[in-house]
Amino acid sequence: MKALIVYDSVYGNTKQVALAIGAVIQNGLTHADECNTCYLGDVEPQDLSGVDLLVFGAPTQQFRPAPNARNFLKRMPKHSLHGVMFAGFDTRITEEEIQSHGRVVTKLFDVFGYAAPRIADRLEKAGGKMLVAPEGFFVGGTEGPLTDGELERAAHWANEILAQADTSNV
Repeated sequence: MKALIVYDSVYGNTKQVALAIGAVIQNGLTHADECNTCYLGDVEPQDLSGVDLLVFGAPTQQFRPAPNARNFLKRMPKHSLHGVMFAGFDTRITEEEIQSHGRVVTKLFDVFGYAAPRIADRLEKAGGKMLVAPEGFFVGGTEGPLTDGELERAAHWANEILAQADTSNV
């Protein structure tokens, strides 16, 4: 299996999550398998050819993936992920942080949500097969750092991805 973890990161939080996910997936693969973790700026949509498992993450900004991730996802050709298993994640502020900005901001998040579901939707539209529900990892404030326990949660989520990938390959 060839696995690729692609991330966009503005303040380094999403990169930390991606590296944690990549380490777990690399450790769960056999020696014949390959897992790479790459910054979004170092990858083009056509580089996804030949990938069996794609994990894609980006920070949530203005209720959607950060601009670089949005542009990358828009450039993906239709059906380019046919047969590719995927999982999508984001980094986001906590519910408490959202609520501290008042009822209007809380309502906006209720209506527009986060980046991870939008990432998953775009990867599915490109023909990919979603393995696990999109996941969000929490940061304190706009710039972070990640809240306590989030890297452990990322590792647990990566194990779920591996388990689903194993059953999908049977």
